[in-house]
Amino acid sequence: MRPRCGWADDVRVVLRKYSLIYEEIDIDADSEARAEMERLTGQVHSPCVEVNGVMLADVSGEELEDYLLNQHLVKGDGVFAGAQLSRGVGTRVASKQVSTQTIRFF
Repeated sequence: MRPRCGWADDVRVVLRKYSLIYEEIDIDADSEARAEMERLTGQVHSPCVEVNGVMLADVSGEELEDYLLNQHLVKGDGVFAGAQLSRGVGTRVASKQVSTQTIRFF
């Protein structure tokens, strides 16, 4: 992700809406992370969000939310569906979740 990106801000809104914990990776400040994102996605655009090993490349907040809803990982009313999505050192912490999976946000 890029700190000053409107698309990244929209992704953050979705992650916060569902109180999901995520690891935020600044590809401008970390060239190794940028290279990893490019290797994983096959492209150079961000934001990219990896959810439980599935990479959503060059994704908007709306596309991320659609994916989370369609995979039944969250509920449509803005409530975490209990799918145990997140782990890691994210910038958003939700005390009611037990962590077993990962969301990484490039």
